[in-house]
Amino acid sequence: MDVIVDHNAGFFSCCNIKLDLIVEYINRNKKLPASVDSSTTFTWYKPNHRIREDITFDYFEHYTNLENIEINKDALINYHHTHQYINYSKLDFMNLIPLVKKYFSPSNDIANIINNLEKKYHIDYDNICVLFFRGNDKCKETVLCEYDEYITYAKLISSKNPNIIFLVQSDESGFIKLMTETFPNNSFYFKDEIRHMDKCNTTVDVVMKNTNFWFSKYYLGITIIMSKCKYVICGSGNCSLWIILYRGNSENVYQNLNKEWVQIGL
Repeated sequence: MDVIVDHNAGFFSCCNIKLDLIVEYINRNKKLPASVDSSTTFTWYKPNHRIREDITFDYFEHYTNLENIEINKDALINYHHTHQYINYSKLDFMNLIPLVKKYFSPSNDIANIINNLEKKYHIDYDNICVLFFRGNDKCKETVLCEYDEYITYAKLISSKNPNIIFLVQSDESGFIKLMTETFPNNSFYFKDEIRHMDKCNTTVDVVMKNTNFWFSKYYLGITIIMSKCKYVICGSGNCSLWIILYRGNSENVYQNLNKEWVQIGL
């Protein structure tokens, strides 16, 4: 195998390491890997009866079904998994977007989830601002801001766009409660398709591990939905990074990076 991924942690942590290894291979060999073995990653998300199986393509279209991409042999792709904690406007979008499309395009199952959510929640991408807060054990990796800082930037966007709707997404119940109470007439969240809990130092994937497979598929779909929205207000970490990677740019993004707000393209 050209690339073997055996990292196991959160879903987008696994995606991040996989992308890192693909980039490393390309930079070293100046070509795409003939194969990417992900059979021993995403273990947290495997149903018990499929524990020995590769579930990668439950989430992503098989890379062999997609067109190959041209590799710039004269330059290195600038990417490392630690880029989850940089200013996202500095990502190497020109070289990363083709790789995201090649190796992380949604499977038909995920595409159907996205389509169903768009219909159920009447998603109008041009009129939505995402309020995304990844909390809980993320505080072990980076400094998280206070909830009310999101409100400041949300009100700023609302003042410029009176018809804006806020899509609230978090693993912390308190964040969802505060945002939906602050914007009672113009906010929503995915009530049936996400898991959240009171602030603590662990993750929903550990506390509610028996439902990981089902909810991880929805979370991938929701991440892609968030990436398509007009505005994004987010923190920094694997989940926020993948919103931006699927977005393909950093326009209309407010990013909190170690308690400092980075305003991009606004």
